[in-house]
Amino acid sequence: MKYYIVIPSHNEEKFIALTLQSLVEQTVLPSKIVVVNDNSTDRTAKIVKGFSEKYAWITLVNKTSDATHLPGSKVIQAFQKGLETLDDNYDFLVKADADLIFPTNYFETIISHFKSDERIGMVGGFAYIEKNGDWILENLTDKDHIRGAFKAYRKATFEQIGGLKPAMGWDTVDELLCKFYNWKVVTDDSLHVKHLKPTGANYNKTARYKQGEAFYTLGYGFLITTIASAKMALMKRKPLLFFDYIKGYWKAKSGKKPLLVTEVQAKFIRNYRLSKMKEKFI
Repeated sequence: MKYYIVIPSHNEEKFIALTLQSLVEQTVLPSKIVVVNDNSTDRTAKIVKGFSEKYAWITLVNKTSDATHLPGSKVIQAFQKGLETLDDNYDFLVKADADLIFPTNYFETIISHFKSDERIGMVGGFAYIEKNGDWILENLTDKDHIRGAFKAYRKATFEQIGGLKPAMGWDTVDELLCKFYNWKVVTDDSLHVKHLKPTGANYNKTARYKQGEAFYTLGYGFLITTIASAKMALMKRKPLLFFDYIKGYWKAKSGKKPLLVTEVQAKFIRNYRLSKMKEKFI
């Protein structure tokens, strides 16, 4: 299977070479890699250019945007910039971060999953972070969720869900829309991706409010938002984040912020989330 990778990057000189090196060492190589240099002020572009001179299928695209690191909109706008430079002659598309080290068999394994069932729409492994010299699971989400750092989409799936939404919650709504359209989401716990920069390291107070806003725009409703906020705050071991999430939800609701999904999709999402919560409770 033929696959393309788009990597948004902003000031990633510490990690981008490690990420690209892990990709050029894959047992099944990507046909194209596009790295989007989003207003970096360090050596990110120079490092990527060095790889592009050695590997013709790696290209650098420059983009200028606000330097503020808000999750969602910035990274997906950069992703879109890279996507615009690609043709659609691929079997699956990958959105990857610039601070990862992939195991050499990562995409060979991803391909085997896609080939095993034509209804599999998304596949991914798990993120691991270094702690006291050991690599441990970055346990921030459920085991059936693919982290936004490494999303692989079957072409038909990517097109049917309408691509990626430039907003906080994009890496949740994509999977929920997969479910809505009866695609399968597969996670493989044998695939350990080293995450060199832990999630949320640069997020500010405004970004934390964005999580609550995301719950609203996903159509969760207040009950599911309350449960999801409590769970996420506890998983991050920062209980006070719960209040930031709830405040963000009410700010979005009072401001009548548009949903990322249709009303029909929002109803499906609420029912799906409630059914998953009941399963875990039982």
